[in-house]
Amino acid sequence: MKKLVLIGIGLLFTLTVAAQSGLKTGMKAPEFTAKDNTGKSINLTRILKSHQAVVLFFYRGQWCPYCNLHIKQLQDSLQQLTAKGAYVIGVTPETGDNINKTIEKTHASFSIIQDKGYKIMDAYDVKFVMDEGLVEKYKGYGVDLNKNNGNSDHVLPVPATYIIDRTGKITYVHFDKDFKKRASVAALLKAL
Repeated sequence: MKKLVLIGIGLLFTLTVAAQSGLKTGMKAPEFTAKDNTGKSINLTRILKSHQAVVLFFYRGQWCPYCNLHIKQLQDSLQQLTAKGAYVIGVTPETGDNINKTIEKTHASFSIIQDKGYKIMDAYDVKFVMDEGLVEKYKGYGVDLNKNNGNSDHVLPVPATYIIDRTGKITYVHFDKDFKKRASVAALLKAL
């Protein structure tokens, strides 16, 4: 039954995000500054001065088993990613309390940013607003976005991943509207 629920959510999600296309390889990565889950100021340009690359990924929330699996895989391979000079950053619309739940579930030790005003999601063209019918269906599956995100905007990101090099250029993109498909660690390591 749980698998059918996830398939239903996936189909609805895929149909809803038709307008987003994400940024492309070779484009200049949009600059951003935000506080992460530890209160640290994260500035893309500053990080790129001290790292070879940034692995920037977007996730929907602690309630999403595919997000948690992806985050766990990134955490499990964090030494390999950082050995290649990467700094990993997750971006989500979920509240700080729910980010803490994500960390409890995945043991993530990298920066996670709550994108309250959706500036980062907008800049990377991954933001979508769910219609009321889809919001109600999610509620039927036990997902209350108002509670998880701390607002009634009903915004989620396409779970995309970007690698940004020292020059600020996007060198790798994984953008798939099917939320079950994520960038593999092997693909990220190869691209770094």
